[in-house]
Amino acid sequence: MDFIPYSCQNIDAADIEAVTSVLCSEYLTQGPAVTRFEGLFAELHQVKHTVAVANATAGLHIACLALGVGQGKRVWTSPNSFLASANCALYCGADIDFVDIDPATRNMSVAALQTKLDQALPAGTLPHVVIPVDFAGLSCDLREMRALADRYGFRILEDASHATGASYLGRPIGSQYADATVFSFHAVKIVTTAEGGLVATQHDELAAKLRLLRSHGMTREASSLLNTPDGPWYYEQQCLGYNYRITDIQAALGSSQLARLPNMHAARAELAMRYDEALQGLPLRLPARSTDSVSAWHLYAVEVTGAQPSKVRRKLFDDLRAAGVGVNVHYIPIHTQPHFRQLGFAPGDFPAAEAYYAGAISLPLFPALTQAQQARIVDAIRRSLSA
Repeated sequence: MDFIPYSCQNIDAADIEAVTSVLCSEYLTQGPAVTRFEGLFAELHQVKHTVAVANATAGLHIACLALGVGQGKRVWTSPNSFLASANCALYCGADIDFVDIDPATRNMSVAALQTKLDQALPAGTLPHVVIPVDFAGLSCDLREMRALADRYGFRILEDASHATGASYLGRPIGSQYADATVFSFHAVKIVTTAEGGLVATQHDELAAKLRLLRSHGMTREASSLLNTPDGPWYYEQQCLGYNYRITDIQAALGSSQLARLPNMHAARAELAMRYDEALQGLPLRLPARSTDSVSAWHLYAVEVTGAQPSKVRRKLFDDLRAAGVGVNVHYIPIHTQPHFRQLGFAPGDFPAAEAYYAGAISLPLFPALTQAQQARIVDAIRRSLSA
């Protein structure tokens, strides 16, 4: 019996040819393939600037820095996310806090954000940056968050690591509302460069800061130099930056993958619809559908409902793994992790995120998943829940 992973990369002959071409070229890194990838992504997402980086965590880090996050600043994010959505603020020496989720979308709740802002205003503890997370590929309510940002004076850094190619209110993710948007190209993501990430922004000054921070804070651009150059070899370090560059090898793979993005999205959406139909009537809460958004369907996450969801979820998880189905759980609420407990957070602080986690389980979803494999997954779920 073959093992079905919860996700896996989709690599074809064109991807291999693209990578091989770079391996045989003059540039393995800091060459034209990166610029081409950034241009293709910018066109797809209707955004002026794209800065490709080593991974999405690096993107979140330098985006925070470019937005002025540092000592004495406050950053709020969702507790229902991977650790990097919060760690990026801590890397900068800022204070981190969380906003609870909407139980239906599993994204940051606008109502909870409004309440927290109203409480923070008289206390003088408003955030400088808010990082909403497009969980599973479904956009947050960014229009409403933008209105709050303009009213209360914070910046929006959208974590769209799950949402490459998704759309919101008829526009691609990253094209409006957020000051900067971060995407991930990890092996299990919508588009992969093996490891990799990208920061998108419409703002010229922010993009210039991101490019400096990506490569040691260093520039060779004549128009940007602060001093008179000694010669054509001259470069300047203008700030403390990092080696967060992506390679041409990775960028070539990314460009090739982008060419197949519509087909891969269509396959994911069809599989999600088949899950919706096949799982009806079971004690599971299925992913939300939205008329405002087209999800990227990075994950198909369901929740066990009814009595003792944690106990039933554990049995379902174990039964599916025993049946060769590589289910996973996304995510353990960040604030319950030991490191964040040391920062003063505790179970019970964000009850909606904790309630979701208690019954959460992610089913396999990737373009190469066959109908026969999906039927096998559904059959295993039915057997486990009926036992």
